[in-house]
Amino acid sequence: MSLHLKQFDPRDVPTYVYGDAARYLGLPRSTVRSWVLGQRYRTQDGGRHVFRPVIERPDPDDSMLSFTNLVELHVLSSIRRTHKVSLQKVREALDYLHREIQTSHPLARLDLQTDGVDLFLDSWGSVLALSGPRGQLEMRHVVEAYLDRIDRDESGLAARLYPFTRRRHREAELAGQPRVVVIDPRVSFGQPVLVGTGIPTAVLAERFKAGESAAELARDYGCSPSLVEEAIRCELSPAA
Repeated sequence: MSLHLKQFDPRDVPTYVYGDAARYLGLPRSTVRSWVLGQRYRTQDGGRHVFRPVIERPDPDDSMLSFTNLVELHVLSSIRRTHKVSLQKVREALDYLHREIQTSHPLARLDLQTDGVDLFLDSWGSVLALSGPRGQLEMRHVVEAYLDRIDRDESGLAARLYPFTRRRHREAELAGQPRVVVIDPRVSFGQPVLVGTGIPTAVLAERFKAGESAAELARDYGCSPSLVEEAIRCELSPAA
């Protein structure tokens, strides 16, 4: 008798609580919760409605998020930087992408090496009614800066995410940020680490909070103080 088991993929394992996901991605925790759990709202006539979640958890009975969910939240936040988007508009755009790509988690499967960026922009542009070429151009710059921080495997699936480690106030600050912290579901159980070292950023941040300087930590781990400082920013910076 043969037994068919679902292939294990660490990208789909529930790993992250909402607070950690919000901190790593520079998002308000309330935004993460509304995109994952949906949102209740009251209409002008006093009625109550609920928007469906836009992020599908790997296990509906488990509140934890997966690496794939982190990538989806990261991509969605690129639109949040440029436009105030209602949950209804988010859902409309994702429904469009789901129909066009015909796959689950389309935001984590859009590949920059294909026409994925154009499809993504088309879907958002249609539901947001962007005004003219300037709106589309602004959106493209922001979206590409976010998507450029995702490494994909040979099949086009997101494999690694390089979260922003500094606050962003202007478009030019997006592309110029260093890629020194990486989230890889196959390294350190998917926790953020310094690129090329496997050193968890949480370990560095805890030692820093305990009173050790960035220079001291850099000597211990054989890296530069600037890398340690980026790791600490990833863990201790408040959500944007």
